[in-house]
Amino acid sequence: MALKEGDFVPDFSAKTQDGEVFNWSEYKGKSIVIYFYPKDNTPGCTTQACGFRDEYQDFKDLGAEVIGVSGDSEASHERFAEKYRIPFVLLSDGEKKIRKLFGVPTNLFGLIPGRVTYVVEANGVIRLVFDSMKAKDHIQKAKEMLQQIK
Repeated sequence: MALKEGDFVPDFSAKTQDGEVFNWSEYKGKSIVIYFYPKDNTPGCTTQACGFRDEYQDFKDLGAEVIGVSGDSEASHERFAEKYRIPFVLLSDGEKKIRKLFGVPTNLFGLIPGRVTYVVEANGVIRLVFDSMKAKDHIQKAKEMLQQIK
C-alpha cells in the first residue's frame, strides 16, 4: 500500500553513498525532501540530481534536507555523487525495500522504477507526493510545498 499525503513515514534504514548507515529516525524534527529516481548516470536522473544540487541551498534555507533513493549500489552512488558534486545523501535500495515501503510505482509496464518525490514535514507527516517522469518538475514542486509549510 502506497504512502500518501497525511501519512507518517515509518522508520527505515539504508546505506548511503559513503557506506554509512542512514536511519530515518535520526532525521525527525527536520523537513525532508525524499525523492526516488530510476538510475544513476541516466539523462533524466542526472538532470534531477543536478537540479536538487543547484537548489540545495534554497532547500537548506527552507529548513529541509534532500535525500535521493535508487536501486543503485553504494559504489555507483559514490561515483555519481562525486562526478556531479551531489551534496546530499543518496540511499542504496538494491532490494527495493524503501521503494516498497513508500509504495513507489513502476512505469512503462513495470520496466522502469518510478520517479516520485515526497515532502515530509518535521513531524514526519507527508505533505506532498509528486509522481512524474518529468525530472525537472520535482525540484519546483518540492520547493513550493516547503514554502507553504514553513
